[in-house]
Amino acid sequence: MKIALMDSGIGLLPAAAAVRRLRPDADLVLSWDPDGMPWGPRTPEDITQRAIAVAEAAAAHRPDVLIVACNTASVHSLPQMRARFEPELPIIGTVPAIKPAAAGGGHVAIWATPATTGSAYQRNLIEQFAGGVAVTEVACPGLADAVHHADEAAIDAAIASAAARTPEDVTTVVLGCTNYELVGERIREAVQRPRRPPLMLHGSAGAVAAQALRRIGAEPAPAAVADPTLTVLLSGREATLPDTALSYGEGRFLQAVSPVR
Repeated sequence: MKIALMDSGIGLLPAAAAVRRLRPDADLVLSWDPDGMPWGPRTPEDITQRAIAVAEAAAAHRPDVLIVACNTASVHSLPQMRARFEPELPIIGTVPAIKPAAAGGGHVAIWATPATTGSAYQRNLIEQFAGGVAVTEVACPGLADAVHHADEAAIDAAIASAAARTPEDVTTVVLGCTNYELVGERIREAVQRPRRPPLMLHGSAGAVAAQALRRIGAEPAPAAVADPTLTVLLSGREATLPDTALSYGEGRFLQAVSPVR
């Protein structure tokens, strides 16, 4: 079994780690675009062009399924990517976890990139799944880029700015960019208010990993024993996991259990 994941940057790490935990025997292909990121400020047409190029690089390794572990690409490019690759290569998009977040009731904040915040795609999800709860969309300029570069000062500044714009009565935060899952606990600490119930965070990594397995008719097998491979593609070039990826627990986990070779 070979599972590919793509993103503009290292936001694919949480989903890749989730896949690895569900199927330790799966070969992984991680494809991202350091030459073109961040994608958020680009036009939808440019995002689609970059996304298809990154997917082409992954598809050349003949995976069984491709996870688009990027909210921005999923918002702007899924129809075009499915038209290009399916049915030969199933495409799994990443949807912000608005539905499970809204099911818990309370005031929900959706942290996302400026490109995703306010998009018709996100607004439709809110209308479809969160019509009965209070929802605040919080744009987080610079956070995805700071996380990608593991820039600690910039991460702290971007989180503090977004937290200051998050209403005090929020009970749940949807991490609407896959990069944000790498700093989820720091976001929780910044938003958690004194004497308020523990803040709930909702990411998408586990859900997309499980959906990828379902799409190819595979079951989770966390006890499977194998010697899997890990292929890293940086704007199409084979490489190793960069130091920025290894600064996060998910990257270190992937390197430990399936080193690039």
